[in-house]
Amino acid sequence: MAIILDADVIIRGEKGTYDLAGWLASHPDELFEVAAITVAELWHGVERATGTRKIKRQQFLQALLAVLPVRPYTERTAYEHARLWAELASAGRMIGYYDLIVAATAMERGSKVATFNERHFGQIPGLALFQPP
Repeated sequence: MAIILDADVIIRGEKGTYDLAGWLASHPDELFEVAAITVAELWHGVERATGTRKIKRQQFLQALLAVLPVRPYTERTAYEHARLWAELASAGRMIGYYDLIVAATAMERGSKVATFNERHFGQIPGLALFQPP
């Protein structure tokens, strides 16, 4: 089972508040992936940055994407997204749109989501979560 990294895990790694590289290296048998929507979130952060901060963010993201597969938003993802969206909205437990797409990507693939945001992702029945140490 693959583990899809949520943006918060990657951003903490970039900022140096979490040893992302060390954690990934300590799990050599795991397949880590990134949802396409997370790539958009991260590139948005690069585009908003300025000066040397922009260059550092861009280099970090490019290095990460060189080693982690990006999982696209497919027609099956769209179905999972719509199903989860309807279920959560009906229950009055809606979460952020990007988190919903990350969850749909994971559900489609039978993957876990590595996140520090259990409050949002914990709303989704059947989603396997993994909180990095």
